[in-house]
Amino acid sequence: MPATRHSRSEPGVPCFLCQPVTSALDRFPAYKEKMKELSMLSLICSCFYSQPHPNTIYQYEDMEVKQLNKRASGQSFEVILKSPTDLSPESPPLAVSPRKRDISLEELQKRLEAAEERRKSQEAQVLKQLAEKREHERDVLHKAIEDNNNFSRMAEEKLNYKMELSREIRDAHLAALRERLREKVGVTCAGLNFRQGTVCSRLQGCQDTN
Repeated sequence: MPATRHSRSEPGVPCFLCQPVTSALDRFPAYKEKMKELSMLSLICSCFYSQPHPNTIYQYEDMEVKQLNKRASGQSFEVILKSPTDLSPESPPLAVSPRKRDISLEELQKRLEAAEERRKSQEAQVLKQLAEKREHERDVLHKAIEDNNNFSRMAEEKLNYKMELSREIRDAHLAALRERLREKVGVTCAGLNFRQGTVCSRLQGCQDTN
C-alpha cells in the first residue's frame, strides 16, 4: 500500500491528526485507535525534544512512521501502511545492518597469512595435478613405443618365417628336379648302351660269316 505524506504548519502538532490521513483511516477503526495513541506519543515526545532529530522509524505490526522533517514552522511525517502479505506473523522484522567494527592490525595480518596459505595450497594442488598429468603422458608414450617395438619385432619374425619357408620349398623343388633329371639321364644312358651292344653284336655276326 503506498505511503501517505502530509505536512502541517502548526508547531508541536503531529501529522497523525491531519485531515488527509484521518479521512483515509476513518474506514479502518483499528488504525484510527492506533493513530490516537500515536498522536499522544508524538505530543509527549515533542515536549521533551525541542531540537530536530535525525530520521527515526517507528515500527508497528501493520505500519511504519518515519519523521521526515521538523522545523519551527511545522512537522512532516511519512506513514507507511504495510500490505496484507507483510502482516503475517512469519514476516521478519525490519533488520538494521550492524555497524562494521574496525579491523585490528593483528586480525588483518592473520587474514593475510590465511590468504597466503590458501594461495600456496592451491598452487601446490595445481603443481601436483600437472605432475600427475605429465606422468600419465609419459606412461602413455612409453606404452605406445613398447607396442610399436613389439609390432615391429612380430612383423620381422613373421617375415623371416615366410622367407625360411619359401627357401625350404624352393630347395625341395630343386632337389626333386635334380632327381628326375638324374633318373632321366640314367634311362637315356641305359638305352644307348643297349643300342650300342646290339650294333656290336650284329657287326660281330657279320664278321664271323665272312
